[in-house]
Amino acid sequence: MVYEGKYYGTLKDELQSIWNRNQIPVLDIDVKGAIHVQQQYPESSLSIFIEPPSVAELQNRLQSRGTESIESLQARVNKAAYELSFKEHFNVIIINDILETACSKAKEAVEKFLN
Repeated sequence: MVYEGKYYGTLKDELQSIWNRNQIPVLDIDVKGAIHVQQQYPESSLSIFIEPPSVAELQNRLQSRGTESIESLQARVNKAAYELSFKEHFNVIIINDILETACSKAKEAVEKFLN
């Protein structure tokens, strides 16, 4: 359960099917899911934690989009604050303060992992 009453998951069979085609699966998952995948596949996974500059800045960014209700905004901010406590379990931590820099660091981490 990622959000209250909302469950998500990635099937092992789907990952294996992708690897069998000599392709690389890319997952955008919550921290608990990422840690679980990393535990299951420690040698064939790279986990990247994208960290906001601060929880306050994350809230400002979400508010400026104008796409969240007050309740959903608060739920996302609370979840992000909680997820920050798991960042040290990831292989790479990238602070998303400047988008271009964060993208460059992510690309560099992925290229290093693939080589």
